[in-house]
Amino acid sequence: MTEREFIFYRDDQDMDTEGFLWDWEESLEFIREGENAEGLASVLVAFASKFGLSGNLWQQWLAYVLMMHENPFTLASERRTVEEDSTMLQLAKRDFEIFMELMNADIGAIGSSDERYMLSLLKDYRPPYKDAACCRSGKIIAALADKLAASKDSDDFAENISAYYKDHGAGIFGLYSAFRIAGDDEDFEIVPVTDAKDVGFDQLVGCDDQTAVLRENTEAFLKGLPANNVLLYGDSGTGKSTSIHALMHDYADSGLRLVEITKTDRSKLPKVLSEIKKRNYKFILFLDDLSFEEDESDYKELKAMLEGALESGKDRVLIYATSNRRHLVREVWRDRNDMEHDNDVHRSDTLEEKLSLASRFGITIYYSKPNQEEYLKIVKTLAERNSIKISDKELEDLARKWEIKHGGRSGRAAKQLIAWLKAEESAK
Repeated sequence: MTEREFIFYRDDQDMDTEGFLWDWEESLEFIREGENAEGLASVLVAFASKFGLSGNLWQQWLAYVLMMHENPFTLASERRTVEEDSTMLQLAKRDFEIFMELMNADIGAIGSSDERYMLSLLKDYRPPYKDAACCRSGKIIAALADKLAASKDSDDFAENISAYYKDHGAGIFGLYSAFRIAGDDEDFEIVPVTDAKDVGFDQLVGCDDQTAVLRENTEAFLKGLPANNVLLYGDSGTGKSTSIHALMHDYADSGLRLVEITKTDRSKLPKVLSEIKKRNYKFILFLDDLSFEEDESDYKELKAMLEGALESGKDRVLIYATSNRRHLVREVWRDRNDMEHDNDVHRSDTLEEKLSLASRFGITIYYSKPNQEEYLKIVKTLAERNSIKISDKELEDLARKWEIKHGGRSGRAAKQLIAWLKAEESAK
């Protein structure tokens, strides 16, 4: 291959985002000089294992490099601001000519006979176990690699990769749908959750009315229509957090992204907002198990941040929170017994301050514990889905006993019972 350098896809940014990618210049050196075949093989096998890939790993890895690279061209493409006759696109096509050469390079024809044999196996890689399957990210990588490898020329290549950036975006936000915060206040980053729960709304039982409201608001948000921050509150184990995770299963391909903000990360909210509002996605900031004790006052800071989020994020950011408390902050009777110095009783300013936090959420959805009839229905539905072979009478008896021994009726208790029954069946 030629010695031409890249214009946009240079190795001046950290490409080691997944913990195993080697230096981009080193991969080019391998193609040019035929050195370090073992290093390339180990990288590609680790890459395949992470994403459940099979087939031509070299082409899939090149597609991954293109997907993950954030540069002026990829970010402009994500925002859909690159014109067909623009200089930026013409310069990018020069890079794509190099990538086409790399895509078409026969890695099985480089190096010693032993190296050629080893690398030729990676052109049609087969996983070590039969039921290996691509995760969502792996499927996206494989699909793009197939399109790029079939490109007829640099124009076709540019059209295919530009379509990816427009549909998915660039970097981690293009490939993943759920994220968390890593690091301290001064030096933190938004990192992907690679083991996010893969649960859809069709797997939730007993909360159809609640999820219908949640989905309607989210769909309006994705369409650019007016939408509200949402508070999901109620008893534990009733599906509040799972409902929010289910959004990513159903709407990730529509541009929805979820960033989970833990209690220790709340102070980073302004900086997180400044990072994400520049990107061409719809973001939900997820505050799980949001509540405050009587002696905690940082709910005032959060309230100000929520107001700032609405202004800063405009139509790109919503906040969804879950809590066991309707008003988020624990109330005590002395909040209502505040006295003026002239002994005139008035409704406490403290109470009003606490209640005002919950009012920042335009929609509140209540998740209640199921009654016994609803609980048994959930158990039976989950048993059918998991092919549990047991009579209805025996299942109901077990469900009632489980309810007594394991803290009452809830969707979580029903799932735990089914998991136990599956383990019992497997042990027979």
